[in-house]
Amino acid sequence: MTAPEAESLRARPRTPRPPAWRTQAPVVAVVALGGAIGATGRYALSLWWPTGPGGFPWATFWTNVVGCAVIGVFMVVITDVWAAHRLVRPFFGTGVLGGFTTFSTYAVDIQKLVDAGHPRSGLAYLAATLLAALSAVWLAVAAARRVLKWRQP
Repeated sequence: MTAPEAESLRARPRTPRPPAWRTQAPVVAVVALGGAIGATGRYALSLWWPTGPGGFPWATFWTNVVGCAVIGVFMVVITDVWAAHRLVRPFFGTGVLGGFTTFSTYAVDIQKLVDAGHPRSGLAYLAATLLAALSAVWLAVAAARRVLKWRQP
């Protein structure tokens, strides 16, 4: 006969966990799908608004600024308002908006400006994008929260 305390010390049988790839595969799939959509949108914008040689890359600048503003609003909505499905954030936040906004093109644009003999424009673009993108996120979050607070009964 065992003491009641000994029963609680016995190892309980573990419930089998699904393999990690089974839980991560849907996340990877929606990030890839969203990324394809976002990158296609960014590419279409760059075709619609091309940058001339040595010109300021306005399409990439505004893509990043607008994308950051949308990220700010999206994060407020899915954290403060809406209990989103577990795949919404990876699909839209990481996938679509991550594919739409672009650090790599931003870096290439800076390099192109410097290589074309426009280092001041490259530095201005570097600083302006960083300042504008961070400001866009902050302003979008503040505006979204203000609108949500104003709409509450």
